[in-house]
Parts: sequence; structure tokens; C-alpha cells
Amino acid sequence: MIPPGTLKRWKVIKLYKRAKKRIKKYLKVDFDSLELLFQDNDRNEVLRTNVIQGIPYRKQRKGGKISYAEWAHVIGIFQTLIYQNLKQKNDNIILDVGCGTGLLSMACQGVVQENGYYLGIDVIEQNIRFCKNHYKDKDHLRFQHFDVNNAMYSRENNQFRKQWPVEDEIMDMVTALSVWTHLNEEDALFYFKEIHRVLKKGGNAIVTFFYLDELYFNSLDKRKDEKGRFHNTNQLEWIFNTPAYNSENWLYPKRLKIPENAIGITKKALDKLLMHSGLTLIEYYPGNWKEQPGIYFQDVLVFQK
Repeated sequence: MIPPGTLKRWKVIKLYKRAKKRIKKYLKVDFDSLELLFQDNDRNEVLRTNVIQGIPYRKQRKGGKISYAEWAHVIGIFQTLIYQNLKQKNDNIILDVGCGTGLLSMACQGVVQENGYYLGIDVIEQNIRFCKNHYKDKDHLRFQHFDVNNAMYSRENNQFRKQWPVEDEIMDMVTALSVWTHLNEEDALFYFKEIHRVLKKGGNAIVTFFYLDELYFNSLDKRKDEKGRFHNTNQLEWIFNTPAYNSENWLYPKRLKIPENAIGITKKALDKLLMHSGLTLIEYYPGNWKEQPGIYFQDVLVFQK
């Protein structure tokens, strides 16, 4: 016997599904337009910080992070890390390598006021043009195009491994979010030495990596062809098993055509970076890409001059 009301509920559900299909067919949702309404309203609702109001609209959110919520999430993580790793809490001078469309500029805003500044450099000129216009009312935020070759982002450029447009020993901090994950061995060694050159004595650098340490190797047998336990990418995407340009310690996933799309480094590679640059590793936060809880997706390493 069919319980009373079952047929009625079934008809309602059927009608709802039919109507939903018709709406999808005739109403093409423009998410960019919808976000204009959402984000402008949301900015007015933010009360306990004044930095994330600068998050760009969807088309200008670069660096593998498109979601508005993920931008806010990452800004918060690095705002905390930057604050914790600065000796003084204002008037700092910070260099952000590979600034993209300004994500870390928002994380740095508070600690560069009143007499410091943030300098973001990037190999993609379009990103710099956007930043100069988008953050033009922020006098303490500066942006400069760094015209050099990278196989992933600026393949057409014929200049390789040149100094950053920064004086020696002027920076209180250097940040690099998902930059060394796109550098081959030669570039990685050269620019790691640049960190040492531009940092003040005692200054710190916050750099993210895919660090192929014991935690990584222990995760390999546990990985499955499904979304990660603590992230939403496929676990098998992050197996670094192919030498990048015959390097023994700079590796990339075999699935990729260009090594610089995602490069991981072994412990020997990290030791080489430290020895070559003169920097010291002072903190290590494993990332959740290793299928364990982490403060961020990639590994975050903090170095000191």
C-alpha cells in the first residue's frame, strides 16, 4: 500500500525537476555579472578587516585561484604568516616575487604602513598593468614588470636569469607564492641567491614549494584516483616522478608537457639552495597536498639571512 501523500509529493518533485531543466535551457547564467552584484554588496559587509575589499573580479583573479572565497582564504593565511615573521609590525619594505594580480599585496598592506612599501614584480606585463590601475589609490603598493623568460609564463622572452630591479640589502621580507614551483634548477638557484642579496641582515623570506621530503614519499602508497582528503584536486596529479631537464633533484609530474608547470624539489635540492644562497631554513609548514592537514596547499618554508 502506498502511504498517503506519496503520489502528491512525487508529482511535485517531478514538476520541479521539469521546471529546473527548462530554466537551465532558457536562462544562461553569466557568473561574471552575478559576481558584480554579489561582490560589491559583500564589500560593504566586511567589518573586521579593510584589506580584502581589493580582491579583483573573477576574470582578473590569477595564479590558479579563481574563487573569491579562496582568495580571501589565502590572503588571511599569508597575512598571518607575514605578520608573525616580521620583527617590526609596520614601516616594512617587502618584495613580492611573482605578484600576479596582487593577492599578497593585500596581505602586506598593514605591515608596510606608514613609511614602508610593498613592491610586486611579475614576468607577465598584463598583470602589472592591471595592478597599477586596480590598486592606484594605495600609495604604499608598487608594481613593476620583470621582463625575463619563464617556460610557463613568458616563453617568448629571450632574457634569462637577470637581477631583480632591487637594491642590495633593502628588503625586510621577500615573499614568493607559487614561484619556485615553476622554476627549473638553474633558475631556482640563481633567484634564491637573489633573495639573499636583497634581504637586510636578519630579514626573512616566505617561499612556497612542492617539497619532496619523507612526508611526501610516505603519502604515495595512500594516494587514490580521487579528490584529496584536505583539498579539491586529484591526489594523483601531485606525483613528481620525472626529472626536469635531466636534473636529479628537480622533478615534475609525468603528465605535464612543460616541467615548469609544476616542479617539486627533493631534500638534496633544498640543501643545495641553502648552500648556494647562504640562507637558513627557520620554519617549515607542510602543505595539505601531502594528504595531511596543512595551513596551505603547497609547503610553506621560511628562510632567514
